[in-house]
Amino acid sequence: MRKPLVLRHPSILVFLAVLAVFTLAVTMLSAGYGTGAISTSMVKTLGKTLCLALAAVAMDLVWGYVGILSLGQMAFFALGGYMIGMWLMVARTEGIVTGSLANLPIPPTEAEISQAVATQIFGVVGSDRFPAIWALSGSLIGQLAMVVLVPGLLALVFGWLAFRSRVNGVYLSILTQAMTLALALYLFQNDSGLRGNNGLSGLQNIPGLEGVGQERLSVWFLWASALALGLGYLMIAWVASGKFGSVARAIRDDEARVRFLGYSVEGYKLVIFVLAAVITGIAGALYYPQAGIINPAELAPIASIYLAVWVAIGGRGRLYGAAIGAVFVSLVSSWFTGGRAPDLNLGFYTVKWVDWWQVLLGLSFVLVTLFAPKGIAGLVDLLEGLRPPKRGGAPLGPDMGALQEREATE
Repeated sequence: MRKPLVLRHPSILVFLAVLAVFTLAVTMLSAGYGTGAISTSMVKTLGKTLCLALAAVAMDLVWGYVGILSLGQMAFFALGGYMIGMWLMVARTEGIVTGSLANLPIPPTEAEISQAVATQIFGVVGSDRFPAIWALSGSLIGQLAMVVLVPGLLALVFGWLAFRSRVNGVYLSILTQAMTLALALYLFQNDSGLRGNNGLSGLQNIPGLEGVGQERLSVWFLWASALALGLGYLMIAWVASGKFGSVARAIRDDEARVRFLGYSVEGYKLVIFVLAAVITGIAGALYYPQAGIINPAELAPIASIYLAVWVAIGGRGRLYGAAIGAVFVSLVSSWFTGGRAPDLNLGFYTVKWVDWWQVLLGLSFVLVTLFAPKGIAGLVDLLEGLRPPKRGGAPLGPDMGALQEREATE
């Protein structure tokens, strides 16, 4: 009888236990349900960090297990945020408009309320009508479905066109980046239907929960983010652990041989690409209500490059490594860019970390790639005393960062 997934891979149980302890500790120290040692803004930062960790784990499934360096993952992340943001804006604005029109001698009709809401939302781009893409924005269930369907459909169409053409390597990475850039440029236009450069704002105000303070809402979103990360991690670990995952790693290491053996390489790639896009979209839908605003700048290609850097620093090919990398770099970035890191006076020059953080991050990526391809997760090998198998100097595969040493011992 086959052992359960968590027993075959103890790292899953450890990860979930650490996540649960972390969530409980933050809750007990929060202003909403605990001592107040952690501020509400910090709780929001931690909740957003968990969402970024979920996006990084999904990215690792695509890059670390299938070998597709997608530089467009944050497009799916932002699309998930836009989908839930549409409902948040409509529901919140409708409540404000209805309250302001309640004192009129003649009660307003539904059409008048709808037009007033549209004017309130789209007046900033010179329109007073809802675009067609907002057809389901008045329905929470409809927009939650869009959180899954829109990123998934985009990934399905793009992946089908790219994989069936057998585009690989750097060319595929460039294509994913071009897709992200094209989408961002389109959304910057005022006639895109999503308020152009203004984006969607006020997302932290949840309709129907006006009486609940941000100190409590932040904790609720922290719980939701932790639950999504735990479930997403379990799902991705399950996909990567069985036969499906073995074929995916084989595609990463030698795609031509897998195709020769009769496997549908394009089908495997497409399934994983779409699954990762959907999970990333869900992460974005949880992230932006905590951030409070989303605009097309969130789709900039640099955001997806950052995501790849987080995965590389954490340890590509290990799900917990991707999560660790996202959490570590995100929190350190908040510390440096938030002005909390003291300036470094060198005598002849003063290093202001707000300006130099991106340089430091880029340098870290280069150093990790050259000298520590296993990233932070490689420290686990040192703690466990693992050593690569002795093969007389023979290479284990074409990509030393793909962790063939670990796989050869299992």
